[in-house]
Amino acid sequence: MRILITGGGGFLGSRLAQALLARDPAAKITLLDVAFPNPPDGRFTAITGDLASPDVFARALPADTDAVFHLAAVVSGGAEADFDLGYHVNLDGTRALLEACRKLAKPPKVVYASSVAAFGGKLPDVLDDTTTPTPQTSYGTQKVIGEYLVADWTRKGMIDGRSLRLPTIVVRPGKPNLAASSFASSIIREPLAGVAVDCPVPDTTGVWILSPRRVVDAFVHAYDLPASAWPTSRVVNLPGITLTVREMIDAMATVAGAEKAKLVRFVPDARIQGIVKTWPVRFRTDKALEMGFKADESFEDAVRQHGNAG
Repeated sequence: MRILITGGGGFLGSRLAQALLARDPAAKITLLDVAFPNPPDGRFTAITGDLASPDVFARALPADTDAVFHLAAVVSGGAEADFDLGYHVNLDGTRALLEACRKLAKPPKVVYASSVAAFGGKLPDVLDDTTTPTPQTSYGTQKVIGEYLVADWTRKGMIDGRSLRLPTIVVRPGKPNLAASSFASSIIREPLAGVAVDCPVPDTTGVWILSPRRVVDAFVHAYDLPASAWPTSRVVNLPGITLTVREMIDAMATVAGAEKAKLVRFVPDARIQGIVKTWPVRFRTDKALEMGFKADESFEDAVRQHGNAG
């Protein structure tokens, strides 16, 4: 089995690589990213390069590649702040990857990481599998275009595509990034480490959440499912749980103590609030549940996962 993970130097990409290797120690896994903050495991091939560069896939995508997990992206806040970079990576890079896939010896399975940022504007109180994507950010727009490309390449028999609309992933380790949703991890991660943190949104702000463990499981499950299990759109909204910021902080307090919760300060940021308020909060994910995808049992479990990983 030969596998490519774009965004392989990132938090989710590296975890996914470990999970795939654990289930198939003979797999040949290549990690592609613009940089590797941590030295890659020597069992993987690591390639540094621009996703939209003409020559990068000549190095990263051998003709016998069986599967591609496309996680690389300029995240929401970054794509909104730098319009050209967002389209270069999130659209041009995705198109370049799919073009390279059509040249492989056989159509590969392609698992594409999309986002619930696909939705925005005036929405029903609860979204379901019939809700039409109406992105209100550049990042969301780029992700929706990617979904359509994956579906069209699949329709033409060039790939076997599977797109997952990811909830906000909490708790992410490391430092805050440019994602508008970065606060959702920061308000848990920093207090658990004994560090005060500023929350840019009100405590009434709702977030649709999935833990890192569950999203890695989802990527692997998406790969394992037969093509016949997927809808014509080739995309599903992943299950998650809805929590307000206050409920997240209270859950942390339950796990780690009330003193940790006191380290969260509310410092409004109009730019972040403007992005986050366009995102949906509640979903019915009947199709994903029918396909075997799973949400977390509770947010307390996600907090404990992070504490145990740390």
